[in-house]
Amino acid sequence: MDRNERTHRFLEEALELAQANGCSREEVLALVDYVYGRPEGKAELEVGGVMVTLAGLCGALELDMDAAGEAELKRNWDRIEVIRAKQASKPHGSPLPQ
Repeated sequence: MDRNERTHRFLEEALELAQANGCSREEVLALVDYVYGRPEGKAELEVGGVMVTLAGLCGALELDMDAAGEAELKRNWDRIEVIRAKQASKPHGSPLPQ
């Protein structure tokens, strides 16, 4: 339930998805500058934006967003003890996963 930890892991996954789709480091950094040069948004509105844009990306990739989510949940539940052990060994408060 650590808000910072969940934010960092979400950002990590979003970046991995962008990377998997050919987004360059330079494009990511340009977008970071763009986003942080604007006023801070409201979480409830940004969640909606994430969901709408993820659905749009899945459509463009011809991926079933719900099926992909269910498959990842199953994969995680199948290795939940490994995930918990890894989580327990991480330094607290670091944005990095190791």
